[in-house]
Amino acid sequence: MIKPAIAEFLGTFTLVFVGAMVVTVAPQFGVVAAALGHGLILVGIIYAYGHISGAHFNPAVTAGLLVGGKISLMKAVVYWIAQFVGAIAAALVVRFVVPEGTNLGVTTGSLTVSNLGGAALLEGILAFLLVSTIYQAAVFGKAGNLAPVAIGFTLAGLILAVGVYTGASANPARTLGPALIAGDLSYVPAYLVGLFAGGILAGLLHTYVIGSVQEEAPKIEPGERIANR
Repeated sequence: MIKPAIAEFLGTFTLVFVGAMVVTVAPQFGVVAAALGHGLILVGIIYAYGHISGAHFNPAVTAGLLVGGKISLMKAVVYWIAQFVGAIAAALVVRFVVPEGTNLGVTTGSLTVSNLGGAALLEGILAFLLVSTIYQAAVFGKAGNLAPVAIGFTLAGLILAVGVYTGASANPARTLGPALIAGDLSYVPAYLVGLFAGGILAGLLHTYVIGSVQEEAPKIEPGERIANR
């Protein structure tokens, strides 16, 4: 599992580092910058590491795939360790390079203080929607080679929709790493509950309820066959 674990570490490090650095300049460029930064880099790292580890880079994604039987428990634990360590390492680098007093890329928004339960619910919805896209586009192969694009665009859209309210993490590692280094874990437990619940629910739904819908071949009548010769 060494190579997949390294890939998960590097991918999560890249996602959190780029995401956090983009958030440090969000006051100047707004939520669009955060959405583009996260979405574009996710497309790139899925193409870069997908053939090695499956490109989870998100503990909620790993949880969703675990309950769907797409990954073993032991491999999931190794992935979780690599993902959280990668996120913390990325946050440490951000802390080292940005000026003192700069936002370290924490995933918080207007609801984080005023309505933490609502923020956690929104984060759970984001994780559910992201894992849903991953199941249908990548796990079931409906998007083919464009699956990374579909997943990256989904994350970008989610950040555009909810970033102002919660920070739109959609990723427990993305939440924990910067929060830990910034020294504020007050909102993290609620976010983690929502995120893991959303990912698990999506995994259960798409595995045991929706599944992979197979397209039926179009029916051709004998007369049509003859006419088309």
